Amino acid sequence: MLSILGILIVFGAVVGGYMMEHGKLLILAQPTELVIIFGAALGTVIAANPLPTLIRMGKGMLGILSGPAYPKAVYVENLKMLYELFSMARKAGNAKLEEEIDNPAKGEVLKRYPKFLKSHHAADFLCDTLRTAISGNVDPMDMDAMMELDMEVHHHEMHAPVAALSTMADSLPGLGIVAAVLGVVITMGALGGPKEEIGEKVASALVGTFLGILLCYGVFGPLGSAMSKRNDDEGAYFCFLRMAAMGFIKNLSPIVIVELARRTIPHGVRPSFKELEAACRGAKAAATGSAAQAA
Repeated sequence: MLSILGILIVFGAVVGGYMMEHGKLLILAQPTELVIIFGAALGTVIAANPLPTLIRMGKGMLGILSGPAYPKAVYVENLKMLYELFSMARKAGNAKLEEEIDNPAKGEVLKRYPKFLKSHHAADFLCDTLRTAISGNVDPMDMDAMMELDMEVHHHEMHAPVAALSTMADSLPGLGIVAAVLGVVITMGALGGPKEEIGEKVASALVGTFLGILLCYGVFGPLGSAMSKRNDDEGAYFCFLRMAAMGFIKNLSPIVIVELARRTIPHGVRPSFKELEAACRGAKAAATGSAAQAA
């Protein structure tokens, strides 16, 4: 939502300053210039990127408008989930944990956290790591390297839409010049006509340059930066899951695992230790209630 607010401030400041100088707002409404600039920009993006990257770019831009993907509430819920999951493994054994991660949608713990399961790559990252740790005697350092490689591959995939959007933003000033040159060509063809008509055509041509620069630095450039920061937030979330998995691989107690994972959460969204304790108490209560219901 802050991205929308920022873009509105950009347009408000530009249009407001223009109106303060007694500019005519209708002159800036040049649909032909927008068709040239946007059409050409869209064509360059389509020509330079495969369809999956284009789809991820669209989803990334929509994700910016939906707000932060990993607020404190998400981390608190995940800490509770991890505590439940590893407590179950300690009490019932790795065989029970393996059943859980083989079919998380129908398991005892993970099915209660649909938001986590909806993030398919995060769910696969955690479940595949735990499955590998259970199935074979793998050195913790090798497991850590495996998770790091998985995260690097995912980060590279998520960076591609950001690079595509940034490239499109960088092309907009040049495409604005193209639109302006075309306007000048049209103006040259109108020489000898009324001065007012020539003036309007020159103004229309200059609007193309103005729109290209404004859309680059005022809209799509900031959106690309926001997508990059969103990817950084996702990277921090995967580091959180990675540390939790490492704690399990090192056979630490569930409470120590979640505390270790909590320490990796960025300070702006990191739950306090008291909030962690409250979440773990809630997990214990949920597990006790489930056991009593099953009995």
